[in-house]
Amino acid sequence: MRRTHYRQGDVLVVAVDELPLQMLPVPREDGLVVLAHGEVTGHRHAIAEPHAELLAPPGDDDETRFLRIVGASARLVHEEHAAIILPGGVYQVIRQREYNPDVNAVFVED
Repeated sequence: MRRTHYRQGDVLVVAVDELPLQMLPVPREDGLVVLAHGEVTGHRHAIAEPHAELLAPPGDDDETRFLRIVGASARLVHEEHAAIILPGGVYQVIRQREYNPDVNAVFVED
C-alpha cells in the first residue's frame, strides 16, 4: 500500500490509518503546533491552525510523534522552506537522520 507523504526540509510527514493507543497531546509553543526545531537556525516547522494537534506516547522521547488534523487542511510553515498544505487526517512525523559512524544516527540539522 502506497502512503501519502510530505517532506519539508528534515521533516517527513506520512499519512497513517489511525493513531497508536495511549497518545497524549504535546503542548503548543507560542500558540503553534511545532513538529521540529531547527538546531542551527532555531526556526520551527509549525502549524498555527487550531484544528491541528501534535501527539506523543507517555514518557515522550521527542522521536515518536503523530499529527492529527481534524476536518479542514492545515498549513505547515518554516522560514526557509515553502509552506505545505496538509489535508485533514492522521500523520506520523519523522525527523530525517544521518549516519555518523562515531555516534550512530543523529538528526539532520536544518
